[in-house]
Amino acid sequence: MDAGIALPFLAAKTNDGAERRPFSLAARAALTTGLVLAAFLGAIGWTLSRTYAASELNKLQDRLHDNVISYITGTDVSRYGKPLMPDTPPDPMFSRPGSGLYAVVLGDNGFHWESSSALGRDFSFLHPLEPGQSQFIGPVDTELGRLYYYSFGVALDMPEHEGGALDTAKPEPVHLTFTVAQTEDELEGNTAVYRRSLVGWLATLGVMLIVLQLLLLRWSLTPLRKVANDMTRVERGNSDHLDSQYPLELTGLTDRINAFIDSEREQRTRYRNTLADLAHSLKTPLAVIRSQVESANDLAATERTPLLDQVRRMDELVAYQLARAATSGGQTFASAVPIAGHAEDLVQSLEKVYAAKNVLCEFDIEDGAAFYGEQGDLLELMGNLLENAFKWAGHHVLLVVKTLPQVGRQRPGLLLSVEDDGPGIDDDKIEKVLQRGVRGDERVKGHGIGLSIVQDIVRAYKGELTVDRSSEFGGARFSVQLPPH
Repeated sequence: MDAGIALPFLAAKTNDGAERRPFSLAARAALTTGLVLAAFLGAIGWTLSRTYAASELNKLQDRLHDNVISYITGTDVSRYGKPLMPDTPPDPMFSRPGSGLYAVVLGDNGFHWESSSALGRDFSFLHPLEPGQSQFIGPVDTELGRLYYYSFGVALDMPEHEGGALDTAKPEPVHLTFTVAQTEDELEGNTAVYRRSLVGWLATLGVMLIVLQLLLLRWSLTPLRKVANDMTRVERGNSDHLDSQYPLELTGLTDRINAFIDSEREQRTRYRNTLADLAHSLKTPLAVIRSQVESANDLAATERTPLLDQVRRMDELVAYQLARAATSGGQTFASAVPIAGHAEDLVQSLEKVYAAKNVLCEFDIEDGAAFYGEQGDLLELMGNLLENAFKWAGHHVLLVVKTLPQVGRQRPGLLLSVEDDGPGIDDDKIEKVLQRGVRGDERVKGHGIGLSIVQDIVRAYKGELTVDRSSEFGGARFSVQLPPH
């Protein structure tokens, strides 16, 4: 069962308060099918078992009834009113003592006859019946075990006397009650064999139906798994849209997801373009003001310098606030931006700027490491950290990039750290360096890094920025850790 298609039951919680993972659609359908199938097959098994037991009981009654009729048809009455039982029983089991099949005849004047199988057995529980009356009773607990018996009362006519005219009275018929009894062993044995066979076949059928249901369920959920896999590809940046062919029932959903992806990207692009236009609109008037102030001949140096400082300050504030606003932050449908190539480009540029220092930058970048977000955010983040390291390093800088995979997450986390062999940052100043809300002009002395922009980007991606001392070079180490998604 593919647990990737996990859609929730009602959320259940364990004793420690942590939420338990909801059942998937496949698990819920399989569980429901299993319970329904077990109840259905159980009801069928119970019904068939009861029907078979009733059928076997009817067969037993018919067999006992046939034996009684056989005994009745084979019985004669002497001229003296004595019943003459048949010499040959209808079933050889009547001749074997303790066979489990017994025949007993009760009659007038204490007449009592038993088959050979019933000799020495106690049948005191039997009672005479009126002619034409019958009864089938069982099971009855006796010393012979549990018995079923069929009894039938008859009146047999005596033969007429051969004699004179004075012998005209018709003799009274002889009243007899024929009973045939059988232990329940055969009935229970047949029923037990049938039940075992029935349970075996129903269990086999149930397993086959469950397997078939699971196969059908897996085939039915294939489109949902395809949607989930395509969503994973979009989240990892390997695809722009859900571009597979889906069944009609899912087309509306996938079309709306694609529309949402396009809308998000268009809105983000429009927002960034608006900010770029705003930056251009503000920078042009500031440049004009700076030019006018610098070329004004009627301004004294004491007046020109404060004005130029304020214009430069306004320019820096505009650039800083626009950089903060342009930060995209973590995105659900972000493309994967490879880090290695961009790191090389940044370092090459910085090596030209700081060529006089002859700084050696080493890389420890994991293969395939990528940043899931806007490329501009990555360049801003990594560029600020590397520029700071180049500025304060003696001769060595180290860039480390590691992925942080996590089970159950589509995109791994990221660890990015920059170390240098410069003077480092004192422990008592680290808290101030990481202070929230530091503006672009509020730089920590000795470290001209735009940490406020870096922290805004890190917070936008729900990450963490830490500053400590490099164990390898002894200088500062800035580490950014972004969580997996």
